[in-house]
Amino acid sequence: MSIYSLENQRVVIVGGSSGIGLATARQAVELGASVVLAGRSLEKLEHAKREIGPAHADIFPLNNRDEEQLQDFFEQVGSFEHLFTPGASYVRGPITSSAEVAHSCFDAKFWPQYNSVKYAAPFIKPTGSIVLMSGAFGQRPPADGASYAACNGAIESLGKALAVELAPVRVNVISPGTIRTSFNWEGAEQEVREQSYEEYARVNLTGRVGTADEAAHTVIYLMTNTYTTGSTLFPDGGYILR
Repeated sequence: MSIYSLENQRVVIVGGSSGIGLATARQAVELGASVVLAGRSLEKLEHAKREIGPAHADIFPLNNRDEEQLQDFFEQVGSFEHLFTPGASYVRGPITSSAEVAHSCFDAKFWPQYNSVKYAAPFIKPTGSIVLMSGAFGQRPPADGASYAACNGAIESLGKALAVELAPVRVNVISPGTIRTSFNWEGAEQEVREQSYEEYARVNLTGRVGTADEAAHTVIYLMTNTYTTGSTLFPDGGYILR
């Protein structure tokens, strides 16, 4: 089978109703896969299913912070080939932040991915893969995000450890920079979003913000290249090099 094909394979995306997750779902279906999308909002999931095509997508409402829900979800899904876990919502702040802010990234981004793999692993075929998601700020931290940077670094280390533990299932990490999606700035004023995009464009090598499709392309590569495992890829426009 061509490494560029996902023909007759199932791809599970926890956080697949918008942003990078939805873009990955679209590209996976174009390569012949069927997708299982999970997320908090049934409305967004239903919209995603209509966009992708009902024949190619199953949807499940899911709070990925709830271990019991995760366990039930993967038992319902059954056997599949690929898992991607982009779903997260958190707050960034300096070391002086409250405990709630300091813990938010680990509570919403690290542990949900950790537990997703925990309950998914028995159902992933040996020829399959897992793609976790961290963020480029883990390699080049901002001035106001100690716990956020630490969380992303922890996810990248988790990916390496799981690649060893779960072999021959391949485990990799995508570590994007700022991507132009509604997910990243949900609830923020458009002016604030644009200022953040402009700032990020100034501090990377390409001079622009990335797209969800570009980040999703990296995920698809990690699913389809059968000789890549234990790696972290950076669709960040060269942010970590500036």
